[in-house]
Parts: sequence; structure tokens; C-alpha cells
Amino acid sequence: IEEAGFGEYFLHRVGHGLGMDVHEYPSLHGQNDDIIEIGNVFTVEPGIYVPGLAGVRIEDDLIITAEGAETLTSFPKELTILHL
Repeated sequence: IEEAGFGEYFLHRVGHGLGMDVHEYPSLHGQNDDIIEIGNVFTVEPGIYVPGLAGVRIEDDLIITAEGAETLTSFPKELTILHL
């Protein structure tokens, strides 16, 4: 996001834990040094919001396994234009 020039429009955390509540531990952001552990389930949902132009947030849900991260969602990332 920073390298693409949108850093000033990225105002939220990257994601958060997923469980019984809407926003659970761990909180995924640049100031959090906590270790992600095997069994953690969390969202990765960076959002970019350019005032007066547009905004986008793409969410994936992941689980951490002994082999690494496994993505639980499978939605396409290509732009879809909806005509109203």
C-alpha cells in the first residue's frame, strides 16, 4: 500500500482475530509485535479510502497452521463493476 503511493489513505489496521466477537485479539497492525500462534484465525482486510474519489476493502480469512497460513476464503480479487 505504501509502495503503491496510498499510505496516507490506509487509515485502519490490517486485520483482527476472528471468533465469537466482531473484533478479537490479535489486532494486526504495524505497532503490534505480538506473535501469531498456530490455531489463530484472523482477517486480513486492508482498506484504502481516498476522500472524494472511492474506497476499497478486500477481506480474506486465514488460519495459522504448523505449515503456515491457510486462506479460508476464495473470492476473486479482480475488479467487478456492478451496473445499477
